[in-house]
Amino acid sequence: MKELKIAVSGINAVDNPGPGVGVARSLKEDPDLNVKVIGLAYDAMEPGIYLDWLIDKTFILPYPSSGKDALLERLAYIKDSYGLDFVIPNLDSELPIYTKYTKEIEDLGIKVFVPTESQYKLRAKDKLLQVAGKVKIDLPKTAVVSSAEELIKEVDNIGLPVMVKGAYYKAERAYTTQEAMSHFHKISAEWGYPIILQEVVKGEEMNVVGVGDGEGNLLGKLGLKKMWITSLGKIWTGVSIKNEMMLNAASNFVKEYKWKGPFELECIVDKDKVYLIEINPRFPAWSYFATGCGINLPANMVKKAFDLPFELDKDYEAGKLYVRYTYETITDMSTFQNIITKGEN
Repeated sequence: MKELKIAVSGINAVDNPGPGVGVARSLKEDPDLNVKVIGLAYDAMEPGIYLDWLIDKTFILPYPSSGKDALLERLAYIKDSYGLDFVIPNLDSELPIYTKYTKEIEDLGIKVFVPTESQYKLRAKDKLLQVAGKVKIDLPKTAVVSSAEELIKEVDNIGLPVMVKGAYYKAERAYTTQEAMSHFHKISAEWGYPIILQEVVKGEEMNVVGVGDGEGNLLGKLGLKKMWITSLGKIWTGVSIKNEMMLNAASNFVKEYKWKGPFELECIVDKDKVYLIEINPRFPAWSYFATGCGINLPANMVKKAFDLPFELDKDYEAGKLYVRYTYETITDMSTFQNIITKGEN
């Protein structure tokens, strides 16, 4: 088949890893795709830049705060100078631009497969009650507050300990009302209002990753139970699982909202209760696990975008172990110098 040049961001494979390296591995390993992978980096020290066995070409991108014109100009340069057929944004900070300016990017001749603006807003924590009800799972007791007075009242209603969360980012656990108030002021100063208060529920941490086709169908999904996480909360060891309530919730989510693109549902499962904790509108850092279990989500997404055949919602085996590990690579200093001086390598 025709060679496709596909760009992936999030190649910062560090202690808080981005999803990009796993996405690149998935694309390279699919036998039906002929792919050159372009790494999109924001810093010369992102490890993915130096994985020349995986990343064929690397370009530095302007930070998302630079705005859409800077991004469009850079993507146009990459397409003209090297070629670019498809781009997979893997970082939360990028997605607002990609979801808002999908048409402008596609007008450059570059395909993307991301949620719409309205779909993207579903990830806001103050929307989770609506989503949980629609997809038929539970949500911990939750309250949306915008003042200290509301916080005191709702902490009494929910009980302690309580999670104090920004609408999109940041979450802190509070064991006293005074501590909750401190987190409230700190998070609101950084991210604004509203602030979400949420009951702390007990159970096993389970996640599901999937890709929606934008028409209500899944292009694949896989469930994982966390076994060991890092101090930053990142999965280091996990096992594939088939919790039917959680997997059905993923199917319902895609069907109900006609979700387009990758997503992750973070859940806590306590016996017959599945609580929705968070929605991530992108591939998680552990998504290569699905590929290892036979569900190549990035490849399926690309095939759908280019009308290529693939096996829809293929099954997987429960009980497969996922283990992340560190790895060293030695390369020439010229790569670093090219990135610093030219912005590409």
